[in-house]
Amino acid sequence: MNKLFPSAAEALQGVVKDGQLLAVGGFGLCGIPEALIEALRDSGVQNLSVISNNAGVDGFGLGKLLETRQIKKMISSYVGENKEFERQYLAGELELEFTPQGTLAEKLRAGGAGIPAFFTKTGVGTQVADGKELREFDGETYVMERALVPEVSLVKAHVADKSGNLQFRLTARNFNPAVAMAGKICIVEVEKIVETGELAPDQIHLPGIYVHRIVLNAHPEKRIEKRTITEKTGA
Repeated sequence: MNKLFPSAAEALQGVVKDGQLLAVGGFGLCGIPEALIEALRDSGVQNLSVISNNAGVDGFGLGKLLETRQIKKMISSYVGENKEFERQYLAGELELEFTPQGTLAEKLRAGGAGIPAFFTKTGVGTQVADGKELREFDGETYVMERALVPEVSLVKAHVADKSGNLQFRLTARNFNPAVAMAGKICIVEVEKIVETGELAPDQIHLPGIYVHRIVLNAHPEKRIEKRTITEKTGA
């Protein structure tokens, strides 16, 4: 099966539609599938529920989809860098399901592993546990969290072979493997494509069985979310 698509728009064609639950890899602006997010915006799909650690920043990453009002709900753990996100949420224009970061990662991992739910102590006694089943184990209270299984996952990797085996680069790995495993359909944006067999088996971070479509973006912008520098004294 040919997994390579000539553009991000064509990779999304016939897959994304209104009202879907999507998951998008990345942490802040690190490891986000820039071209796929732009193509999703340009597709015009509406009323999306999006699982992502955060929602990008104003004007970049998922922030582009917030500006066009294509997202109706975010399932996230951190949203502090996006003023438009804040404005929409406080105005009642955007639904938000806050999820502790480790729980969010585990909900995705569980979805990819076929585990429908799990128990965790995180969130017990807070709003996170409201309306959820509580159970006691060994004298401790735990809250049940349901796994996440998005209809489509958009992922960023560094290298893919033509069979979809992936390598991630440093911290850009972040949520991407869990997002890829959880999605019913996984579309991956990469900076380099090699022939099947070129990647050493021990150097493959995610096997191609999870990957359905691949698109090349050899020169992503990789914008820095917040540049911090230290001035050298006596210079």
